[in-house]
Amino acid sequence: MPLQKFIFRPGIDREGTDYSNEGGWFDANLVRFRKNLPEKIGGWAKNTLNTFQSTGRALHAWVNLSLTKYLGLGTTWKYYVLQGDEFNDITPLRTTTSPNNAFAAVANTISAGISATDTTIPLTSSSNFPSSGVIQIDSETITYGAVSGNNLIGATRGAESTTAATHSSSAAVLCATITVTDSSHGAVQNDFVTYSSTTTLGGNITATVLDQEYQIVTIVNTNSYTIKAKDTSDDTVFANSSDSNNGGTSTSAEYQINIGLDVFVEGSGWGADAWSAGTFGSVSAISASSQLRNWSHDNFGEDLVMNPRGGGIYYWDQSGGATTRAVAVSDLAGANLAPTIALQIMVSDIDRHVICFGADPINTSNQRTSASDPMFICWSDQENVKQWEPLATNTAGSFRLSAGSAIVGAIRARQETLVWTDTSMYSMSFVGQPFTFAVNLLNEGVGLIGPKAAINTPKGVFWLDKKGFYLYTGQVSELTCSVQNYVFTDINEGQTYQTFGFLNKEFDEVGWFYCSSGETAIDRYVVYNYAEDVWSIGQLTRTAWIDEGIFSNPMATYTTANVGYLYNHETGNDADGSPMDSVYIESSDFDLGDGTLFQQIRRIIPDVKFTGNGGSDQTINFVIKTRNFPADSLTTAATNTCTASTTKIDVRARARQAALRVESDDDGSSGTRLGVGFRIGATRMDLQPSGKR
Repeated sequence: MPLQKFIFRPGIDREGTDYSNEGGWFDANLVRFRKNLPEKIGGWAKNTLNTFQSTGRALHAWVNLSLTKYLGLGTTWKYYVLQGDEFNDITPLRTTTSPNNAFAAVANTISAGISATDTTIPLTSSSNFPSSGVIQIDSETITYGAVSGNNLIGATRGAESTTAATHSSSAAVLCATITVTDSSHGAVQNDFVTYSSTTTLGGNITATVLDQEYQIVTIVNTNSYTIKAKDTSDDTVFANSSDSNNGGTSTSAEYQINIGLDVFVEGSGWGADAWSAGTFGSVSAISASSQLRNWSHDNFGEDLVMNPRGGGIYYWDQSGGATTRAVAVSDLAGANLAPTIALQIMVSDIDRHVICFGADPINTSNQRTSASDPMFICWSDQENVKQWEPLATNTAGSFRLSAGSAIVGAIRARQETLVWTDTSMYSMSFVGQPFTFAVNLLNEGVGLIGPKAAINTPKGVFWLDKKGFYLYTGQVSELTCSVQNYVFTDINEGQTYQTFGFLNKEFDEVGWFYCSSGETAIDRYVVYNYAEDVWSIGQLTRTAWIDEGIFSNPMATYTTANVGYLYNHETGNDADGSPMDSVYIESSDFDLGDGTLFQQIRRIIPDVKFTGNGGSDQTINFVIKTRNFPADSLTTAATNTCTASTTKIDVRARARQAALRVESDDDGSSGTRLGVGFRIGATRMDLQPSGKR
């Protein structure tokens, strides 16, 4: 029989069944469609070997008049400006205090010998030991979870890469956990504070140890918390029996703004506040530190304005240098009635007003209320980040939206600003005095699934709501999506505020990263090629993205164990120097013959173009999966390696239906896996009838 050619329709289609989508692709990972053919996506590599702390949530690039490139990076804990290859911490300060005699260290001895497996540490006295902490006995580091009588309980032995060992009675117990007393400190767990002008505690805890930035370990109460002592290389330092002093009376403590959460928590109702806080059925107002930390930011000329959702509005003056901290707009010299809280900020195009969404209004006493009105929008005077009081002599102003209950997000588009509430979509356009902005309701019934779920592209503004995918080009239209049911069945509806849109204009792609069902961290993406009208899906963890422009490659953030990395994307074919695993595309079922007779697959004639930089040793796998009826499970019938020189693949598979899967050779040697790139064309198969049974 002649060879049968299989050319599958471009794009992933998950709206029907495997069998009903015959002639199409059904599943993919790390594969895009270009010129109607599937190919492996580009690789990624670290932009810099330097790292940042916690999860990256927002990226913004700009260049100053001296052509210095900057990248603003907002994370769950901090805000950075990348200049060159250095992440400069410009996180604003919340307050500065003078806590006198603030530090209390402790050390003791064990009252009896312990084995290498004991999880209870008996002390001669547990007086002044914090409720949990880190200790050292001889050369072993131990963490403990509670204090009971004179015992430290819930111990984890051999912490910080040390070795659990036996210890004799009366061995010294040195504690790295220091209790800090500072009245009404206002901090939350994991907040950052920097001390200066301290004095030594008398032993290992010197002024050099104390005079640096610390992250708060636990909150004891409103007046005290704990830190873990460290040296300037971040190695743990343990107090000894001589550390009996308190740090002196000249200590200064600079507290950075409270950190936010890494996951979304509802803003009101049961479970929104601390356990036992408030009365039964009470509603809790959400704060910047009690919700998912999403940053908005924009450049104001050469400088930067920024806002952590639900927090203050801050300004960074680049002329002060990359290490200068941002300050609250309301604290700038000459500032007048600047908002103190907002859900999002933006600088309008051309007319240059700073716009605050969900800001605090001005009350009858001509003061800001310091409480967010989630439907309220206000803006500064034109070209003036300091002047916010609406006067006859300026263009500052405000209005309140009516359709919806809260502003979810906004985006700058062509000559207008688009604003979404939870149920509606508005357009703001500059019209000049006396109204400054005209506001039009564009659509009711379509909102935004999360603050970062809209993205402006050359094709128009794409966004995702809780029901589907949409496009705005002057009018609102719903996109026909071949993976819509798959995405909305898969997405974690409780974490939609983590969803963010991204643009990769080199490949005419717009897409969204999201948390899949049951996951509280981003792990999947869906992507749409708007030039070719095809969709694809995949698995990849990225938490923020910026397209090429100021910088030559798209960039994205990835974080593990609160250590964050910035990657350049679409560079090479590998995953930061390692082979890119689990790259595949799989077809829907296709009949062998007319589906009546069994067919024998004897040969595959591959049509593959290897595009990577791995040389002639590049390999991928061709996999044949079979079944006899649509309700049967697919069974892998053959897996064969394909190289650039492979002319045919001999197989032995018999069935009525089959599916073709092309995948990375994950089990191969590193030499055949590095630098692999490929495009799939028209595959041909040698089919022979094999009876009805």
